[in-house]
Amino acid sequence: MTDVPGLRVGHATLRGDGALSGVTVVLGPARGAVAGVDVRGAAPGTRETDLLHPSRMVQRVHALVLSGGSAYGLAAADGVLRGLEADGVGFGLGTPGRVVPIVPAAVVFDLGRGGEFTARPDAATGLRAYRAAAGPGGDGPVACGVVGAGTGAVVGGLKGGIGTASAVLADGATVGALVVLNAAGSSVDPETGELYGARYRLPSDAAGAAPRMPAAAELAAARAAGVLRTELDGPLRATTLAVIGTDLTLTKAQCGLLAGMGADGLARAVRPVHTMLDGDLTFALCTEARPAPELPEAHQLLATAADCVSRAIVHAALAATGVRTPAGYWPSYAEVFPSAVPGAATTGSADRPG
Repeated sequence: MTDVPGLRVGHATLRGDGALSGVTVVLGPARGAVAGVDVRGAAPGTRETDLLHPSRMVQRVHALVLSGGSAYGLAAADGVLRGLEADGVGFGLGTPGRVVPIVPAAVVFDLGRGGEFTARPDAATGLRAYRAAAGPGGDGPVACGVVGAGTGAVVGGLKGGIGTASAVLADGATVGALVVLNAAGSSVDPETGELYGARYRLPSDAAGAAPRMPAAAELAAARAAGVLRTELDGPLRATTLAVIGTDLTLTKAQCGLLAGMGADGLARAVRPVHTMLDGDLTFALCTEARPAPELPEAHQLLATAADCVSRAIVHAALAATGVRTPAGYWPSYAEVFPSAVPGAATTGSADRPG
């Protein structure tokens, strides 16, 4: 995601003492970034997403917040507002020092996965994530796996998490995606054990070793253990979030279209998707560092953005590690299918049983 010049990412992770959750913040330039949103799931938890409609007055956002904690996690955005205000970043009101930061937010359901229902992100968690994004290293490589808003994420019966991917277009423009993989559906084909989105990976992808076809014995064991389930697991238990960024100059309407293509990328890599139990949502934003694209470049941008989301989902699955809490145990894809991920059998996880 931070391959897009001008974008920064920070995480705050809550893990231990009954918690398994966190917050991820995406920052654009101080002047703000033009943004759009596409909501496909039937159970979204959001804040200020109405401002992203092309007909609304505000033209730029100053941060995007992705949080665990379901509706309670929306409180994380308060901390991000405080951090932006302290730094003098926001919608100017004509008086020095008086600004109103515009901070859309969306949440995933991970309540109770650490063992305590009330252990969830709050404003202080959001402020920590903001400071991580705004501080040294916020424009560097993004930590993936069990971190930030992906800390408590689960996909099917496996551990989910944070994943990112990027690509450079023919004229040098950049598009990147960040995903919080936490779906009611699965990212794994139950017939083969392959990751649905694996076909979209690029040879240059460094986020995890290229997955292979899983061994038949591993597939049989996974089926017996029920970790490849695709049946729905109760109400309000999921939601996958994505953010797409580019350095091209886009309108709010074009950002909305870009977000819609991201939702298509999610649909390629998770099944079933956009269910009654998910609040699936994709943000898109642009930093305006490069000129507005002509039609051929705009077409390439949209198609590549969808691929980036699919790749980010694969990277989230490969970067995840198994987690055990009082609420249960969620193995990673690499633990269940070590033959499919070179090096997985010797890597392991601190939370792996035994």
